[in-house]
Amino acid sequence: MADVISIPRQVLHHEAALRLRQLIVEGAIAPGAKLNERELAERLQVSRTPLREAIKTLAAEGLVELLPNRGAVAVQLTVQDVADTFEVIAMLEAQSGELAAQRITDAELAEVRALHYEMLAAHTRRDLSSYYALNAQIHERINAAARNPVLRQTYRNVNARLQALRFRSNFDERKWQRAVLEHEQMVQLLAQRDAAGLRTLMLQHLAHKRDAVLELMQQGAA
Repeated sequence: MADVISIPRQVLHHEAALRLRQLIVEGAIAPGAKLNERELAERLQVSRTPLREAIKTLAAEGLVELLPNRGAVAVQLTVQDVADTFEVIAMLEAQSGELAAQRITDAELAEVRALHYEMLAAHTRRDLSSYYALNAQIHERINAAARNPVLRQTYRNVNARLQALRFRSNFDERKWQRAVLEHEQMVQLLAQRDAAGLRTLMLQHLAHKRDAVLELMQQGAA
């Protein structure tokens, strides 16, 4: 009889957090919805312990809100919350872009370019889930290439609460196509080491994302 191999607790916690994050980001769990531990444990095929640790992780990221005596709910941002957060993330991404253009290595640039081509393929297939994951990796790689740990951690903390809304901003085909073209420009400006140009583009890219998200929220309210 083969030995039963136990899965380390931290692996289960990480996997549960990964899958729960995807459910929230992609809208399978709606903003403001209560997280039912029993249903989620069955859905994710994990026990309550790693699930609760995953919920705490997502709460720290800003995707989940822990309410006293009421459990956890998927975060629901107001229009003002979104406007305020995009104001901050735009400046962080602009700074990341400017520094990355100055500091990125040839190897890092090659990785960004490879991710970009994969993202284009996902866009061609209209595979929004894969597209968004690759898109997020590109922004993360640019942020990492800035070589500023404080900037990187601040960016992660602020960006986490916008993930679900940034995902849904691609539901509009015209806006999705514009985002793809802006990513083409990002790669070009990185390759040219154009720090000022990339800073300007990042501000423009995030302004377009903000407008798309706010329009989406207003349509939902209507």
